[in-house]
Amino acid sequence: MQSDSSRAIRAIDDELQAEAQGETSSQPPRPDAESPKGPETRRLPLYRRWLQVFQTGNPPEGGEVDLVTKWLVLTRAAVQPMTVTSALLAGLLAVRAEGFRWDFYLLAIAGVVLAHAANNLMNDLFDVEVGSDTEDYPRALYAPHPVLSGMISRAGLLAATAVVNLADLGILVALFLARGWPVVAFALAGFFISVAYTAPPVRLKRIGLGEVAVFVVWGPLMVGGTYYAAVGSVNWKVWALSVPYGLLTTAVLMGKHTDKIPWDQKLGIKTLPVLLGEARSRQVTRALMWAFYPCVALLVVARVYPWPAVAVLAGIPTLVKVDRVLRSPRPHERPERFPVWPLWFAAWTFLHTRRAGFLLVGGTLLGTLFWPVRLT
Repeated sequence: MQSDSSRAIRAIDDELQAEAQGETSSQPPRPDAESPKGPETRRLPLYRRWLQVFQTGNPPEGGEVDLVTKWLVLTRAAVQPMTVTSALLAGLLAVRAEGFRWDFYLLAIAGVVLAHAANNLMNDLFDVEVGSDTEDYPRALYAPHPVLSGMISRAGLLAATAVVNLADLGILVALFLARGWPVVAFALAGFFISVAYTAPPVRLKRIGLGEVAVFVVWGPLMVGGTYYAAVGSVNWKVWALSVPYGLLTTAVLMGKHTDKIPWDQKLGIKTLPVLLGEARSRQVTRALMWAFYPCVALLVVARVYPWPAVAVLAGIPTLVKVDRVLRSPRPHERPERFPVWPLWFAAWTFLHTRRAGFLLVGGTLLGTLFWPVRLT
């Protein structure tokens, strides 16, 4: 856990903009000063504590952790924007369709956010049980591990996982009564992948299928399921609209698993980057990010996305600079005060995904308001 983590992440943003006049350095940006500790940290307003968790996955260092901050850390809320983006894209393109229901759509958003939280809790629980997560494994180094950090007991983590899944089940029942069995199919497929990602006997992450699973969940299942819940039907255009953002979320996981190659190799965890090696994995990650842009362009031509979705092109300057980082190997030592070390590529790929996703949502919103397309 690093001091002044939120400022470090903001500094990454600043560096990407400043580098328009020069080459990307091999070192990350560095904050100017140390973060406040002790009493000053404890006096941080609640909203600043929560914001820091959303920005870095870490609570403020040295201060008391309130209940909300603790929950945000436990559920890894910092990566929830990817889920919200998928749900927003589905809703923006569903709102003009015949049969759209706001109440069902909002229930679906709540359902996928809870499902993502449950997925993160289950991953931590299963990885501790099978011995993958240890005190020197990256999961416990870039942010507090729920159990290993002492933030919660195994029994407490199990109970939290059960509560979130039960809440999600309640939403599923409500949507089933409204929309029928297809909602259940979407939900069960997502739940199976979430469990199978780390839990025995399948453990998709260990056999090079974790990256494919993430594409399927954050692409077709999440977008398609949310759209179906809101409208009551899907077609090929709905599946197609899920592809571009699915590529970006997969790029983030590729970056993360590339960072973890040294640890996963020792544990026999054969993620796709372990199978490919770092150099090829960096190439695949770059290709996934670049592919996002022509995919969006093609879907605009096909009238799946409204034409203002081409606003995503404003994300290319960021991609160029992130791509420059991915051309070089991961640093061998932790750069000073880098917020989420030992993750490196994951931070840069997430930054691009966040920006490109924001532009896609913004362009789709503008199109929905003034130049709508109807998918079903």
